[in-house]
Amino acid sequence: MTLLDVLLRARTLGFLGPGPVEDHVAHATGFLEALGAVTGCVVDLGSGGGVPGLIVASERPDLNVVLVDSSAKRCEFLHEVVGQLGLAAAVVQGRAEVVGRGPLRGMVDGVVARSFGPPAATAECAAPLLRRGGLLVVSEPPNTEDRWPAASLAQLGLQPLFRTVTSPVMQVLELVALCSDEYPRRDGVPAKRPLF
Repeated sequence: MTLLDVLLRARTLGFLGPGPVEDHVAHATGFLEALGAVTGCVVDLGSGGGVPGLIVASERPDLNVVLVDSSAKRCEFLHEVVGQLGLAAAVVQGRAEVVGRGPLRGMVDGVVARSFGPPAATAECAAPLLRRGGLLVVSEPPNTEDRWPAASLAQLGLQPLFRTVTSPVMQVLELVALCSDEYPRRDGVPAKRPLF
């Protein structure tokens, strides 16, 4: 079974959005480029059908990739296909807010997020996972204004590093100070009451 076969199946199961799976793979190259200098552990928040996590794990076998999703069905699928593809990736079922208070807290070198949630919720769920100097790489809609205000991100220890200008557009942030223990707030709060 190939990665494209897996992604086709993910789309059939409703875990991956419409469009050619080759486009999803091409989009994931933006994450790979942004993670170029990252070593160690990378978490894919809201892995869904495995994009970009499976692609990152496939193209960067040197990384310890952790696929995080709250859905038991999606995690069951991800467990199965990680084995079929022979990838050294782990699958963790749970809400990002809970995972951010678990053993991965402060241990991660990179977090990737594609369609995880609005910027404030993504930042609040990702920052606690990162170690100082770790990167958060988020897929951004093209032609949008800056959605990542530096002053608001500072309370999480994050600062905007750069934003790519060509498609796929990626916002890259760096954790410059360890995230306060008050974050992430309890389940659902980051999305319901965003920090910015």
